Amino acid sequence: MKKTPYFVLAFLGLMTSCVDETTVFNETQDDISIETNEQTLENSIVYENAGVLDIYEEFSTTGKSGLSSKDEELAGDYPLTLVAQVDAPSFSGGENLTASHVYVDGDYAYVSYNTVEDGYAGAMDIINVSDPNDPRVTSRLYYSNADINSLQYDNQYLYFVGGVDAETSVRATSNSFVGKIEVSNGRFTGVSNILYAFQEGYNATDIVVNNDNVYVTSGQEGTLSVYNKNTLEVINEAEFLDLRSVAVNENSVAILDASAGVSILDQNLNSVNTIAINSDFGINTKRTLDFYADNIVVAEGSNGAGVYTIASGSLKEYVPILINPDGVDSQDIVTNAVAVNDEVLLMANGGAGLCLSEEQDGDVDLVGIIELEGSINYVTTKGDYVFAASGKAGLQIIKLNKPDESLETRCSDLSSYSGSANLNINTNQTLSYRGSKRFNSVNVGGDLLLCGSWTVQNDVNINANALFEMNGTFVVGRNNRTSNININSGATFRVEGNLTIYGDLVLNDGATIEFIGEDSVVNVIGSVRRNGTVNVEGKFIDYNNKF
Repeated sequence: MKKTPYFVLAFLGLMTSCVDETTVFNETQDDISIETNEQTLENSIVYENAGVLDIYEEFSTTGKSGLSSKDEELAGDYPLTLVAQVDAPSFSGGENLTASHVYVDGDYAYVSYNTVEDGYAGAMDIINVSDPNDPRVTSRLYYSNADINSLQYDNQYLYFVGGVDAETSVRATSNSFVGKIEVSNGRFTGVSNILYAFQEGYNATDIVVNNDNVYVTSGQEGTLSVYNKNTLEVINEAEFLDLRSVAVNENSVAILDASAGVSILDQNLNSVNTIAINSDFGINTKRTLDFYADNIVVAEGSNGAGVYTIASGSLKEYVPILINPDGVDSQDIVTNAVAVNDEVLLMANGGAGLCLSEEQDGDVDLVGIIELEGSINYVTTKGDYVFAASGKAGLQIIKLNKPDESLETRCSDLSSYSGSANLNINTNQTLSYRGSKRFNSVNVGGDLLLCGSWTVQNDVNINANALFEMNGTFVVGRNNRTSNININSGATFRVEGNLTIYGDLVLNDGATIEFIGEDSVVNVIGSVRRNGTVNVEGKFIDYNNKF
């Protein structure tokens, strides 16, 4: 019998299970295969619906078709576009797969698929989104006997959880499992090296990898289990009645138990705080929760999303489901998952679509429903993009198109720089200055904002994954002693104003240079060197035509 997928926090008594009950396997199985046809992977990307997306706003959400108003329609906020869709996989025995979860890390999105009907079948995709406007499925893995309900990538491995029929499996000791497979350059390395562990519960529902631990929830009569990330051996376990989701924030672990509500646990799985929730979370349904500033946001099915204060556990507000579309079963009009992007709250409302709300003055105000196909099971967001798992419609990639905000307003209240001539910003440091100084060198490992006029005699290095923003004038090197600006993998150099380089602009693989506004000028005396795939964004005047 198939049982529940995803998220739940519990505050019932925590009972420690014997770690001997979890068995680790790493055997090869004939029911797992990797797609080898590159054309099949390429054809999975669909652009048919790409383009401008409408938002059905709160005052008009009586259905999913059109807007109606006697007054002239005003221009709406949030100019969203659909970049592309990724079709759900299909294979013999797995013809009705639905996208269940998405995790984005670096240049790749990882997508899990399960089957909602009786029986078990699933899959996992790796999608290269280094250029989100041109996504590519780089690898695909099929399971003919297992659902995949949730996944997370960490340090060259993909960790995933799901359900399997233990009565027919030659290795499963329970229906709930967690797996670990190596990933290299956006591809599964093979099926012979997959590591598995099993735990009590009808179906593993959610997973979080945090530091050296892997947290896994399993549904009815299941557990919250903590595994060693390297070996998948159990470190700790606690029993709950019906877990759907887990979230980790610093030293706090939040779980959603459909039978009771949310529990905040410490690292030893001891209860710190409980939030009783009486909502009907449904049977065998996906529900999630997430930390949201000082709050917990919980997907509560037909009630929408509940926002609770972590400290007191009190209900702050409900964000309801906006529409009741025609032709959709009421059981499918439920909030399955929530995600947060700055002031934006996104709700995956199943057959009622993807809802967008915004935080204003501490309150959550509804905006509307984004025009998308499919039943939205899960949503995650990163930067300017939203990734929605939309059931049989697969994965949908949405661009928020956030406006380029001028750096000028951020510059006015900054303190003046009065430090070393060798400016060095360490990893995890975030510093901002205004002024007019000359430097010997600049090395950025964290985040740096400079506003004003600055010169640098020697090279400027922007290290991997660092951010350097400038507003005003920035000049590097001189003709008889050239110096370079080096932008490394994952790093961003954001320019608003006038940039002059007496030397080369070196863009290493994965680097980004972004120009803000309409009037920025870049004057490269040497060359623009592109060492691999790089991003040059925004409008600018290329004074010497070096780009």
